[in-house]
Amino acid sequence: MKVSWRVRVFWMFLCLFASGSQSVDDFKKAFPIVEPDPGHTKLRITKEGLEAIQKITTPIAAVAVIGPYRSGKSFLLNQLLSLSCSEVLESDVLAGFGVGHMRDTKTKGIWVWGTPVEMVIDGVNISVFYLDTEGFESVGKSSVYDDRIFALATVLSSVLIYNLPEMIREADISRLSFAVELAEEFYGRSGRDIAFEPAKLLWLIQRDFLQGKSVQEMVDEALRRVPNHDGDKNIDQVNQIRDSLAIMGDNSTAFSLPQPHLQRTKLCDMKDGELDPAYITKREELKELVTSIIRPKIVHGKPLSGKEFVSFLEQILEALNKGEIPSTGSLVEVFNKGILERCLKLYSERMAALNLPLSEQSLQKNNEGFREETMKVFDEEHFGRHHAKRSVEKLDEELEKVYKNFVLANEYQSSKLCEELYTKCEDKMDQLQVLKLPSMAKFNAGFLQCNQSFERECVGPSKSSYEHRMAKMMWKSKSQFIKEYNHRLFNWLVAFSLVMVVVGRFVIKFIMIEIGAWILFIFLETYTRMFWSAESLYYNPAWHFIVAGWESLVYSPILDLDRWAFPVGVVMAMLVLYWRCYGRWKHGSGWLLPLYNSHIGRPRSD
Repeated sequence: MKVSWRVRVFWMFLCLFASGSQSVDDFKKAFPIVEPDPGHTKLRITKEGLEAIQKITTPIAAVAVIGPYRSGKSFLLNQLLSLSCSEVLESDVLAGFGVGHMRDTKTKGIWVWGTPVEMVIDGVNISVFYLDTEGFESVGKSSVYDDRIFALATVLSSVLIYNLPEMIREADISRLSFAVELAEEFYGRSGRDIAFEPAKLLWLIQRDFLQGKSVQEMVDEALRRVPNHDGDKNIDQVNQIRDSLAIMGDNSTAFSLPQPHLQRTKLCDMKDGELDPAYITKREELKELVTSIIRPKIVHGKPLSGKEFVSFLEQILEALNKGEIPSTGSLVEVFNKGILERCLKLYSERMAALNLPLSEQSLQKNNEGFREETMKVFDEEHFGRHHAKRSVEKLDEELEKVYKNFVLANEYQSSKLCEELYTKCEDKMDQLQVLKLPSMAKFNAGFLQCNQSFERECVGPSKSSYEHRMAKMMWKSKSQFIKEYNHRLFNWLVAFSLVMVVVGRFVIKFIMIEIGAWILFIFLETYTRMFWSAESLYYNPAWHFIVAGWESLVYSPILDLDRWAFPVGVVMAMLVLYWRCYGRWKHGSGWLLPLYNSHIGRPRSD
């Protein structure tokens, strides 16, 4: 049993090791990473090929070859990678990119060699992938599809090899319009603001058999402006491309390769010894040239790892498929998306820091200041020189949406605050309506306090509507208070006069208090009988004098008798009780005022 158990464990480890080795070997071939859709107009991701890239953790560089179909792009990549394109291989030779010899195109979409070439550039380990692209101008495809292939290769690559057979034609220069547009939009920036560094453009002339000028001289001559005395728009457009390519002169170079062999359909079956020695020499020089200009792919100021490269590919492909025609503007929007979100967040944070509610003028002023600050940040960081207008418009639309939300929030907070103040004042007015001791002075003080607090604290767009409601409520409360004030005061004075009669006769026994109380009582009762109603009394000057005295007694800034009536009454009662029970017994009657004389205790005369 022990032997069989050990055997099983051994075979298990062996299988795991074999599967691991197989998974590594599986990447030593070409994979499609982008393929055409069924309509052959747009591109879509192929997950199989991306696995080879995603596993890379070091910075990535990509060498892409573009050019017309049947121009030898796949064969060139196999030569650069020292791979074979033959279907019959020896045991130590790897099959590279597929090479066709038929009239239709062999490569569909974009393919990648699954095993990167490891290099050390400036002391950093770099993984270099080689990309093969579908050729231009093949039968059965739209020019829009070619544009998407070219645009994607231009953006993804660190080195872009423009593979051309024999000569540079006017159409070949026109094809670079997208690369030029990208250069004008992105490549003029420096430092951390770089969206992605431009690919090194390598003009490669295949099957170069012409004598005379060097390839570099031929490229320079092809990029010179063409006289356009007749004002042909097409010539003007190509001349603009020439001017832009001339500006990119430091970022491009030219190279030529002679024909490797006359029997071109047999090239895949030939070894280096059978090829033209001049071709072998130039091929090795080309390898050295490509190696010397390779740099890691830089996006947003940092090199991309495998997963980041795949994410970048998906992002760019989505932008290129967005419209019917791929445009630099769509790429600009992609690169500005993150900046736009950061600017929108900055504006939202600034607005959220405001202490709502605010007046409409104050909110608008803050909005203008924060919007100006946000647009300034966007202007400093955004990508694109000519096609950033759409991003600016989108940012402006988003800022307007956020501002409208804050306007609604300000209206809600203003309404909430003003409603709270209105309710508070309404409750205050209701309390003043039921004062135990009616006082016009106290009502007016509360009325003024409510008005001032509302005017000071109620802010925002709801203030005007609540001011109208407030004025209406206050006027109604004041009218009601005035209407009941005289009537309640009349009743209080009648009761007060009767109480003072009792106090003057039986408690204090001060005849002047009793007389004054009787006069007040008689005046109140007889006047209303003589003039039919109490309302007529309220216009009498004597009544005004009585009211002024009452107001002085009941309410003042020092003493609010409505609040302190009970404590004051208790204190006075205790003082009177003290005087009656203790003060007179101890000190005798020393009053100088006319008091009632008591006959109790006098000796009777016979």
